Amino acid sequence: MNVLRKVGYIIQFGCFVHLFNKYVGEITFCLGPSMLPTFNMVGDLVVLEHLSPQLKRVDVGDVVVCVSPTNPGRAVCKRILGMPGDYICADPTVLERRYLTVPKGHVWLGGDNISNSTDSRVYGPVPYALVKGRVFARLWPQPGWIRNGLVPLQKDDS
Repeated sequence: MNVLRKVGYIIQFGCFVHLFNKYVGEITFCLGPSMLPTFNMVGDLVVLEHLSPQLKRVDVGDVVVCVSPTNPGRAVCKRILGMPGDYICADPTVLERRYLTVPKGHVWLGGDNISNSTDSRVYGPVPYALVKGRVFARLWPQPGWIRNGLVPLQKDDS
C-alpha cells in the first residue's frame, strides 16, 4: 500500500510539471547564430513564460519562442518586429525594398543577426497561434533579464 501511495505522488508530480511547462513557463535552450549578440551561438539557457501570448500581451521588441513555420518539429527563438496591422519593410537587406502590412492574427519575426537568420523574410508572417512563449530571462551563461531592446523613433519636428 505504501508503494502505491508513492507511485501516486510521483504521477501527480509528473502531471504538475507537465501542466506547468505547457501553460505557465519552461526552461529551454536558444541555439544558433540568428539571435547574436543577444544570445550566444553555442546555446543559452533561457526562461520563457506562456502567459503573455495567451493574454495577447506580447509586443514589438519582445523575444519569443515559436513553432517553426517551416518545420513544426522545431522551435525558433526570434524577436517580434511587427504586430497585426503594422506596416513593415519585408527585407531591409536588399536594394529593392518590399513593404507589407502584417495580417490580422499574425506577427512578423526577425533574428537580431539579420545577416544570418531564417525568419519572416523567408517564411512570411507567422500565425500568432504558433507563438509558444515570451523569453524574459537568461539563466546561463550570463544570468539576467531579457528586455525589449527596441527604441522607438522620435519624430523629427524640423
